[in-house]
Amino acid sequence: MWHTGRYDQLKVHYDEYTLLNGRRERLVSRVGNGSIVVRFDRTPVPKDLSDVVCPHFLELKWATGCPYRCAWCYLQGTFRFLEYKTKPRSKDFNEVRRHLTAFFEGDGVRPEILNSGELSDSFLTERSELPFSRFIMDVMATQKRHKVLFVTKSADIENLLKVSNPEQAIVSFSVNAESVARRWEKAPKVSDRLKAAERLKEAGFEVRIRIDPIVPVTGWTKHYSRLVDTVFERLTPDRITLGSLRGLQSTINNARDKSWIVYLGETSNWGKKIETQMRLGMYSTLIHQLKDDYGFDRVALCKETKAMWGALGLNYRRISCNCTP
Repeated sequence: MWHTGRYDQLKVHYDEYTLLNGRRERLVSRVGNGSIVVRFDRTPVPKDLSDVVCPHFLELKWATGCPYRCAWCYLQGTFRFLEYKTKPRSKDFNEVRRHLTAFFEGDGVRPEILNSGELSDSFLTERSELPFSRFIMDVMATQKRHKVLFVTKSADIENLLKVSNPEQAIVSFSVNAESVARRWEKAPKVSDRLKAAERLKEAGFEVRIRIDPIVPVTGWTKHYSRLVDTVFERLTPDRITLGSLRGLQSTINNARDKSWIVYLGETSNWGKKIETQMRLGMYSTLIHQLKDDYGFDRVALCKETKAMWGALGLNYRRISCNCTP
C-alpha cells in the first residue's frame, strides 16, 4: 500500500475560481497537501477559440495506475518518471478516509462530485479483499452532500451492486466502437461493459457513458453509429460525453504502441488532435443520431475547443459533461 504523510491536523484549503459560466465561487482547492483530494484546475476558462473547454473538478486520488493497456492511455505520460509507471497502486484506505472526513467537515459552499478515475481505473481493486467500491460507499454514507464518480472500462460491478446507497454514486463507462476497442484497447469487451452499465442502471445508479476516443478509422460512421445503437439497446444513459482521439506529447513519447498517432494531424494547446473538419463531422454525426433516433440531447464534449462547441451549436457555459454534477 502507498502510505501518504501524516498530519496532526488536516486543513481544507479554498480558492476563488472563475467558472465556465463566468461566475466566481469559493471552492475547495485541496485537502492537506492535495495528495488525495485536490481540484483539477489546469485548464483556464477559455478565451480564444482554440482554447480547450474543461471544467474544474475534484479529484479523489485514492490510487494510481491501471490494469489495462490501452494504446493511447495518458497515464503513460503522466507516470513516466515513476519507477512502477502505470502499474496499479492503491493508497492507504485509512488515510483516504481521513482526508475525506476533513473534506466532509469543511464549509464547502456546494455539493461536489469526487472523481475517483482520473489517475486510475476506479474498479482496479474490485477483486481484492477490500474493494474500493465497498470502502468508498461506506465512507460516502457518513454524509449526504457529495457523490463519488467511478470512471471505468471494467465490468466488475458485483461489489457495487451490494451497496445500500446507490444514490451517492455515479458510474461512468468508457466505451468505443468494437473494431477500435479490439485494435487498441486492452480492456474488457465493450459488450461486457454495457451489460454492467445496464445492471447498474436497473439497480438505481446514475450511469453515464463516455464514447472516447472516437477514431476516424475506415468506416467510422458505420462503426460508431452501431455503437450508439448498442448502447441504447441496453440502457438510456443519464448523459453521454463525446471525445475524439488526442495525445499530449508526453503520452505520445511514452506510448508503447504508437500506431494510432497517424490520425493526429493538428496541434492544439491540449496536445495533438484529429483535424478540425474530421472532428466536426464525427461529433455532428453522433449528435444527430442521438437526437433523431433516440430523442437524446444530454450530450457534451471532452477536452474540446471553444470553436468546436460553437460549430456544433453547443453552449459550453452550461456544460454537463462526465466530471460535473
